[in-house]
Amino acid sequence: MSSYFKTRKTVKAGRILPATVGFFLLTSAASVVVPDVAFAQQYRFNSVDVTGNQRIEGATILTYAGIARGESVSAARLNDAYQRILASGLFESVEIEPRGSQLVIKVVEFPTINRISIEGNRRLKDGDLMAALQSQPRRVFSASVAEADAQTITEAYSAAGRLAATVEPRIIRRSNNRVDLVFEITEGRVVEVERLSFVGNRAFSERRLRRVLETKQAGFFRELIRADSFIADRIEFDKQVLRDFYLSRGYVDFETLSVNSELVRARDGFLVTFNVREGQQFRVGEVTVVSDLEEADPDLFLDETRMKSGAVYAPALIEENIARLERLAIREEIDFVRVEPRVTRNDEDLTLDVEFVLTRGPRVFVERIDIEGNNTTLDRVVRNRFRVVEGDPFNPREIRESAERVRALGYFSNAEVNAREGSSADQVVIDVDVEEQPTGSLSFGASYSADSGAAFTIGFSERNFLGRGQTIAVDLNTASSSQSGTFRFVEPNLLGRDLAFGLNLGYVTTDSDNSTFDTRRINLSPSLTFPVSQNGRLQVYYSLEQNKIFDVAAGRSQLLINDQAAGAQITSAIGYNYSFDTRRTGLNPDAGVVLRFGQEYAGLGGDAKYIRTTALLGAETKIWNNDVTVRGILEGGAHHSLGNTNSTVLDRFSHSSSQLRGFSSNGIGPFDAGDHLGGNYYAYARLEADFPLGLPEEYGITGGLFLDAGSVWGLDDDLGGVIDDDFDLRATVGFSVFWDTPLGPLRFNFSHPLQESANDETRSFDLTISTQF
Repeated sequence: MSSYFKTRKTVKAGRILPATVGFFLLTSAASVVVPDVAFAQQYRFNSVDVTGNQRIEGATILTYAGIARGESVSAARLNDAYQRILASGLFESVEIEPRGSQLVIKVVEFPTINRISIEGNRRLKDGDLMAALQSQPRRVFSASVAEADAQTITEAYSAAGRLAATVEPRIIRRSNNRVDLVFEITEGRVVEVERLSFVGNRAFSERRLRRVLETKQAGFFRELIRADSFIADRIEFDKQVLRDFYLSRGYVDFETLSVNSELVRARDGFLVTFNVREGQQFRVGEVTVVSDLEEADPDLFLDETRMKSGAVYAPALIEENIARLERLAIREEIDFVRVEPRVTRNDEDLTLDVEFVLTRGPRVFVERIDIEGNNTTLDRVVRNRFRVVEGDPFNPREIRESAERVRALGYFSNAEVNAREGSSADQVVIDVDVEEQPTGSLSFGASYSADSGAAFTIGFSERNFLGRGQTIAVDLNTASSSQSGTFRFVEPNLLGRDLAFGLNLGYVTTDSDNSTFDTRRINLSPSLTFPVSQNGRLQVYYSLEQNKIFDVAAGRSQLLINDQAAGAQITSAIGYNYSFDTRRTGLNPDAGVVLRFGQEYAGLGGDAKYIRTTALLGAETKIWNNDVTVRGILEGGAHHSLGNTNSTVLDRFSHSSSQLRGFSSNGIGPFDAGDHLGGNYYAYARLEADFPLGLPEEYGITGGLFLDAGSVWGLDDDLGGVIDDDFDLRATVGFSVFWDTPLGPLRFNFSHPLQESANDETRSFDLTISTQF
């Protein structure tokens, strides 16, 4: 491989050593060809001879030179002609030589690029790197452009955390003045963040602050987790995230003084230190509302606020209450209201008084909403995220919230929403520019659990079907003891409103040599879901289900034999589910509450007739400088059969090992002839705490303690007292180990039953995917 211009262009410290271009300056050429006094001479050429050009026409070169035959020119004019030809970027070298009445222009053209190849790259794909290059095949080769391309590749590797990568552009000369351009890459090792530390933090531990940042310390799975690679741009993002974290907890004076990044001696890692100043935590002082508008009653608006004195101050509190007041103004039919918060600082008692001022904003209307970049997604999918339409009063806050809702769709890699002046001063145009990203996935997987054994799954999902914003998902699962298939369809904006229509189809069958009976369930369930408050949603649904129990083993419970004799049972039911969740949208970032309540009535035809009620209440909060998470859950349910019907084993509640740890699934409750039959009632209480174990954070291992208690009980038919279906409390205590892996968060539960019954199936160890309520 020959090097270009006998030099080697090497990218190491962010620069390429410039190529030596063989050229003869006119002043140098003149000093050789003509005496020094020639600089004062005038030249007149009867002819101009251009040599060395192969692709570029001689007339084109003369045009660059700007010298006409018979024209009197000076040495300075000849130098200008030389500079113009060289500046065209078409030639390696240019030489201008006066020979009496003839001017000779000798050029050496840059070669054309035959092909471009990239060698030595394993971490970054050819296609990704090629797309960023300016050099292109069948175009004129330029050393400066090749240098810039090498720098571009180097920056791409730096963004991937490989600061030691080097790129060396070379050329291979071919016939007919063509060259192959080759970028030789030495990738080097990833430069990791070996240590992430903080100086000046008092309120929160380093462990808690590390969880906030996107940058992570290098851990066990450094080959799979790239968040521990050192990327300068990510550090800047982390500074903003860290500030948002402190501001949301009342530290209004927080600032990051500096971020020190020190390269270790082996040059394969950085020690990153955030120097911070926390300041004092402020709380909310006096909250008032004043109005510049006669039609706006300050007391009415004050009652609408949800900011209480003594609460920890947070910008989210301000934003939430401004939105509430503006929505109240709309309900009161007061247009163009603007709410301006005025915050007064009280350093003596560390409080912030907040005064909301109601003013009249400018009379500006939305002229239209323009959407660009949605090649697949329909306009109406994006428009449904806006609560304003053409002709509505313009509200900047509402536009910002709409932009967040557009981004939250997950259909776009980037979404920008901006307002500009429309056809008149009182009109604005909302520009929405989006970049679409893939929204479909095909997954294959395998799993193992103590309850169902080994399982294999295949699934397909599309979150933006045909660009309509609809979700379609198909999942197939086969295990040693069961097979299942589900189909799910969701239209999130039925009739253009915040009303989600869902359709679920399911098929589950159990067929195990170890089971005393087999089952088959087929169900169809359409539903409608809509918001009823800021954090509350209500779902109403209809369910049509066929259940069948078969192959009951000899000598089993008479209840199972009766269920089998009944044959396939049809259940036609309507129901509702209400959910209230503040864990993600609540104003307290360190605490949350979730409530779920649902009821189902069966009896609209079919065989089963019952009323079923379920409820769950959970709460969690962080204590001890946010290092420990404490969580409590209460849940229960009741199944009441109507008429002369009795519940079947598939109707009743069966125990899950996640509800009461330390006991196998369906391992407690009414028992007869070797089988747990489930119960018409269940109740559980769970208390747990998650905390660090003192291990290096990069290991991703934390611990937890839990205490569970509960039971399953009650039958419609206890066979004349043969079956004991009374309430019998079970309790267990245990220790958990959480391991955050690339495969997902794993949870290892070590349990010890404190109270159990004779026929219970206990389990001292369990491995699950870590989940929350």
